Amino acid sequence: EVQLVESGGGLVQPGGSLRLSCVASGFPFDDYAIGWFRQAPGKEREGVSCRSNEDGTTYYADSVKGRFTISSDNAKRTSYLQMNRLKVEDTAVYYCAAPMIAYYGGMSARDFGSWGQGIQVTVSS
Repeated sequence: EVQLVESGGGLVQPGGSLRLSCVASGFPFDDYAIGWFRQAPGKEREGVSCRSNEDGTTYYADSVKGRFTISSDNAKRTSYLQMNRLKVEDTAVYYCAAPMIAYYGGMSARDFGSWGQGIQVTVSS
């Protein structure tokens, strides 16, 4: 059974930082990408970042480039999303997800079949 469990969310002031973690199980982590998505109230789910655990290729949404960094520790089967210089508009529920096929490259939510439960990130003063 595929499982993805996020942690590290919370409340932070604008300009602050948070690091999200996603521990994965139930599939060959080294062969898959892990994506991070978010959904704000009243908005559609959007791709934030994705990283191939096979070759390290990364993708970022334009809105987070230069502020967010995705990384992985394959030995720990864990993906990380380091979020710096957070803005109020980054407030959302954040999800990590695994795609439906190995060696996937991209960040389209419809290509991801396994999702974590989501974790709240609130940026507010």
